[in-house]
Amino acid sequence: MSRLFLMPLVCCLALLLPPALAAQAASCLAPSVLNVTALQSELMVLATTCHDGSGYNAFMLRYRPYLFATEQDLAAYFRRAYGRAGQAEHDRFVTGLANDQSDIGLRQGTDFCPRNQALFSEVMALRGASELPDYAAGKDLAPAALSACATGSARRRR
Repeated sequence: MSRLFLMPLVCCLALLLPPALAAQAASCLAPSVLNVTALQSELMVLATTCHDGSGYNAFMLRYRPYLFATEQDLAAYFRRAYGRAGQAEHDRFVTGLANDQSDIGLRQGTDFCPRNQALFSEVMALRGASELPDYAAGKDLAPAALSACATGSARRRR
């Protein structure tokens, strides 16, 4: 093949790649949104299980604008990925996340509260909301079994 023929072909392929990558990105939840949502859920499970809502309330109050924006991103993702079924899938995702985290707490037994209460102190020690995504990512709280990407069949349901 001549270079003259290859150059237009390469250019055309380059133009096709970004939409393909964008489509893949649209079908998956942003890692920062997933991690912050998992952190918020973990703190809620902790507060409920350990019968101490003061740390959770302080967390919600301090980071309210950031958490609200994260929730908006989460809802928008589920609307894009699942169309009319978006709210149901959103609810299923959040419930599954809390259930998985609660199951981990049950396996830890009486050690759950003492082992994890420090999360409240740590998150409140952050300098601001801009540090929340990195902190949440470092905690690795999103269960691996919980998918953050819409399946092809789910996206076609719209």
